[in-house]
Amino acid sequence: MNLKEKIGQFFFPAAFIHDSEENIAALEKMIRLYQIGGLTFFHSRQAAAANFEKREENLDYHNTLDKLLKLIERYQNASKTPLLISIDAEYGLAMRIENTPQYPYAITLGAIPENQKDLIWEVGYRIGKDLKQCGIHINFAPVADINSNPNNPVIGYRSFGTDKKKVSRFALAMYKGMETAGISACYKHFPGHGDTDVDSHLGLPIIYKTKQELIEEELYPFIEGIKSGVKMIMVGHLAAPALSSGKNIPASISKEIITDLLIDELGFEGIVVSDALNMKSVSNLFNEPGRLEWEAFKAGNDILCFSENVEEGIEMIEAEGDKLRIEKSFNKIMDLKNRLGLMEKKPIKKAYFDLEDHNAFNEKLAVHYISILEENNNNADIIDSRSFAKVSVFNPLFNPFFGELDNHQCTPSFEINSINDLAWRDLQQFENLLIALYVPSAKPLNNFGMDMEVIKKIAELTKNKNCQLYLFGNPLAIKKLPNKEKVCKIICAFQNFENVQKTAALYFLDELDTEIRFDM
Repeated sequence: MNLKEKIGQFFFPAAFIHDSEENIAALEKMIRLYQIGGLTFFHSRQAAAANFEKREENLDYHNTLDKLLKLIERYQNASKTPLLISIDAEYGLAMRIENTPQYPYAITLGAIPENQKDLIWEVGYRIGKDLKQCGIHINFAPVADINSNPNNPVIGYRSFGTDKKKVSRFALAMYKGMETAGISACYKHFPGHGDTDVDSHLGLPIIYKTKQELIEEELYPFIEGIKSGVKMIMVGHLAAPALSSGKNIPASISKEIITDLLIDELGFEGIVVSDALNMKSVSNLFNEPGRLEWEAFKAGNDILCFSENVEEGIEMIEAEGDKLRIEKSFNKIMDLKNRLGLMEKKPIKKAYFDLEDHNAFNEKLAVHYISILEENNNNADIIDSRSFAKVSVFNPLFNPFFGELDNHQCTPSFEINSINDLAWRDLQQFENLLIALYVPSAKPLNNFGMDMEVIKKIAELTKNKNCQLYLFGNPLAIKKLPNKEKVCKIICAFQNFENVQKTAALYFLDELDTEIRFDM
């Protein structure tokens, strides 16, 4: 390759599964013209632009996986050098592709006791196998951020938790599982995105901590990962002035944070990946097309993810870049392609997922993470099984949780979706309530998608009753429930998978031998 073609290998523009033929052809042309190194797949242009919030799409979700496989084949055929295909699949292909295996969120896995760490490895291994059979080579996961800020709008459920050592061990276990499956995994978001209260998709988060504080907390999982041989790290769009001479500059374009700290001081020798360059925290910083790509490369990134200015970025790096540095980054990428076997072109077979086995595995995991969130012994802590009402909130009453309970003993069931539902009146007659709260969204935006009028009314309803609450969703949502100390017992099942709901029912029936407590 000539110099310009070598530089092209640094670029990983976005590819969209649900895209128009015109846009697909344009990307094929870009691949042929600029010899780009890889692609990062997203669900759709609308979803990527909206950061997966408030989707207003009119798309056909049927055969999404087939669309992905066909696109990968088309794009690979357009490239002289095999492309590295990457994706964000933190909890499996389901993060981007409908009707594919979904694994628990990181916050869910974080509830699993450390003596079951091998389960985290297996999650990583299974995700890696799913991706590999689809022709995907890189998973931009695991998240190694510590969820130390409860108001964090973007990490939350994506982190293994608040304990830096557990986060570090679980991140490494998942990383090793994916690597064993034959794909490349990637720690993110260096230097640590956990203690922030701004979404870097929309603005620039700033961490006001000393360097020593950052080393002892945010940087801990990354330092331990580097010691353990992690080969790829993504740098986040967040500012840490203590690491950049007091400047509020995104880490992703800071030479002091990437080259001086990550590479020189911490000794990282692997591939450095920029977080998506379309994110508002960096995309609006430079008016000149290609300048952002140049700044990111100059700072120390080897892969420029979601570049929107490929041609201009290549030209600017060619004009201003150090030739030895270009050669070094190029060699890193080619070494990765060789290590993953890309140079031996193999046709992509139709992907097959053993859903029965997958569901059984999710059920196995649930036994180890269903947890007690609150237990208030000042109230009666056992619901009278002879007379209690089941209440499904934000979900139909015909659900697997209630269905499994009814297999043992049928009790009245009610459904609540708004403050105007007639069920409120009927519930007054019951002294004992079992509430199943299905949290609509894992993200904290708009109160996790919950109608707060309903939540407040639940708090009023349960104030003078014996009540147990089972939460299916992000446990952080429970902080939105007023007077939660009045609830006898709050159990978190985390996920609303069918088998998890059935396992939660067995927990309620005292048929599971587990008493895990989840510390938020």
